[in-house]
Amino acid sequence: MPDVNEFGLPVGDVVEGWAPRPRPEPVTLTGRYVRVAPLSSAHYAELFRTVCGSGDGDLWTYRPVDRPASLPDLWMHLAAVLESPVDVTFALIPTEGEYAGQPAGLASYLRIEPGTGQIEVGGVLFAKALQRTRAATEAIHLLMRHAFDDLGYRRFEWKCDSLNEPSRRAAARLGFVYEGRFRNHMITKGRNRDTDWFSVTDAEWPAVRAAHERWLDPANFDGGRQVTPLSDLTAGLAAGAH
Repeated sequence: MPDVNEFGLPVGDVVEGWAPRPRPEPVTLTGRYVRVAPLSSAHYAELFRTVCGSGDGDLWTYRPVDRPASLPDLWMHLAAVLESPVDVTFALIPTEGEYAGQPAGLASYLRIEPGTGQIEVGGVLFAKALQRTRAATEAIHLLMRHAFDDLGYRRFEWKCDSLNEPSRRAAARLGFVYEGRFRNHMITKGRNRDTDWFSVTDAEWPAVRAAHERWLDPANFDGGRQVTPLSDLTAGLAAGAH
């Protein structure tokens, strides 16, 4: 039962000892399979090669711009991203696989609200060779772990175009809880976008973190193939959320 105030109205639980959380800084996060490093112009040339090839146009379908056709085009796009006074963007550098040691993706901390402890991961872009790899999963895990464990945030968000089925599946696989659809939320490239919202709270994070860590453990891989899918480890978590 919720608490009741002096007027007989239900109110939320007291958040004991709450204080605004620090804003995330451009730090490097290192895992077993990937390094998440602050994006810089030094990454642009390799990113152009890994995510802007002639066959990579589909990777940019749900992004605010189409695939940059030249390095200067990508440079201008990413320079604008880096100029944001509020977002923090990272290059994803796998330590194994086809692009080992090379930037092969992007992700940003967005909608950062230190006063209420909420933060979003967005602008996620994986090269095709990075998709469906343990490096890709670990990159998101490292960003979540930093937000919850190091910075003390209460809520970690994932949002995507409601038509972006791979992103919806990724959110569920990672243990995010579906919260609903914001209709007519944006206009992107001249088209309507309904946005689906997902989140993990600090109360849910320990179980989600444990599922991630169990899946990422080298013992869960036999010849590079997973033994237990992450979706099996997170399947019951959303159902138990409240």
